Amino acid sequence: MQNTPPEFVAAVDLGSNSFHMIVCSLKNGKLQTVDRLKEMVRLASGLNSEQILDEKTQQNALACLERFGQRIHNFPAGSVRIVGTNTLRMAKNAGQFLIKAELALGHPIHIISGIEEARLIYAGVAHSLSSNANLRLVMDIGGGSTEYIIGANDTPQEKESLHMGCISMSNSFFKDGFLSKMAFDQATLFAEQKLEPFQNTFKSKNWDEAIGSSGSLRSIAKVLQANNWSNNGITKQGLEILVNHLNQYTHIDELNLPGLDIDRLPVFAGGLAIVYATFKTLNIDQMTISEGALREGLIQDLLGRIYNQDMRSETVNAVTKRYHIDKKHAKRIKKTIHIMLSQLSTSYAWANDENCVQFLNWAADLHEIGIDIAHSQYHKHSAYIIGNADLAGFSQQDQLLLASIIRAHRRKLSKTIFNELPSPWNIQAPYLTLILRLAVVLHRNRIKQELPLFEIQLINSKITLKFPDTWLDNSPLTHADLILEADYIKAAGFKLELS
Repeated sequence: MQNTPPEFVAAVDLGSNSFHMIVCSLKNGKLQTVDRLKEMVRLASGLNSEQILDEKTQQNALACLERFGQRIHNFPAGSVRIVGTNTLRMAKNAGQFLIKAELALGHPIHIISGIEEARLIYAGVAHSLSSNANLRLVMDIGGGSTEYIIGANDTPQEKESLHMGCISMSNSFFKDGFLSKMAFDQATLFAEQKLEPFQNTFKSKNWDEAIGSSGSLRSIAKVLQANNWSNNGITKQGLEILVNHLNQYTHIDELNLPGLDIDRLPVFAGGLAIVYATFKTLNIDQMTISEGALREGLIQDLLGRIYNQDMRSETVNAVTKRYHIDKKHAKRIKKTIHIMLSQLSTSYAWANDENCVQFLNWAADLHEIGIDIAHSQYHKHSAYIIGNADLAGFSQQDQLLLASIIRAHRRKLSKTIFNELPSPWNIQAPYLTLILRLAVVLHRNRIKQELPLFEIQLINSKITLKFPDTWLDNSPLTHADLILEADYIKAAGFKLELS
């Protein structure tokens, strides 16, 4: 556990439809919600056909984040988790937007995959409900994607994220708010086609209770209840009545439905089509609504990190088992890494930074997983797996950083591999990679024998390794490997000297 857990924690969800923030007090490991903020930004509506987020939408989003930032700007590092979802996954200019968004919020923003989003949504729902059901289906509709999860208690078992959301569906089938039965039927068919490959996994026979999480589902439930079309969440019968009612109109502005908020109007038909298709395809009769969602899941995940129960470490352990990693060898490498970091920590802040140390440990654990595919160029296979796998707890930036370090841990070193990393990793990652490379070289013989006490110095780009007298002479293979390593890292501007 951290020495002094923060007094307050916060989570921000930069969704494709709405931005949400939750702030909680943290006392003795227990959370109390003290603040909630929500703004309808409709980020997905600003994404053009070339996947570029337009300037007007960016400015609206940044104005919202400036307001959010006033609430959390002074929160200490590690007490806030901020994630972007489908639209920021899709936008080609997301990187430029994130630089400005992070400045507004005062904290880093991480883009998460659809599968990671599903995991966090389930965590938020699971911690918000008391249920005796053995298995539950959780559904969440965002602006650009819809997530389906089956899980028991706190553990998700099946997760899927489909590229359809209330904004994307509304823009595609109900453009400018125009309605028709034909358009609704086409939207429903589109959603059914998206669901078709997964219907056997998520059909009602595989779970005991269906739970909805998101503004679209809450809005539909609210309308059904206000019109006496359902008295218990969302029902199949109530949906049929609501769909028939919607199909009587030619424009969304004509709708006069008790319980329907005006700000939900532009995306209501798209969300309804997804829900209707889901009920039909998965044979759902009734769905209750949860207040828990992605931001609550983020808070729970953040608590794990604060109290040394980081999901990412659990994921790394699972991956090492799957790819039959030599854990004793990895442990020796990690020990040598820590010896080097302890000597460098007085001169370089990154050598004493918990995040840097953590990523180096993970890299040491995972750098050889590619051997399970092929021994030749295994570092490239390792990096590909880490960069592209669904790794629970990891954001896209996390995976890019880890994959970059692993990709560069052997053979010729080029700094260009780190150019796409966000700040400050683009500066720190070459040094972290250098530490990993040296530790791997020193243990290339894979023997259990301890290394002698050695000294390391790093001044700008010059690294000096000093070993006891005669040790290098008595270890000719290691000496030769270190000389070769000096040549490999020269291309990145580093100079290695031995003594």
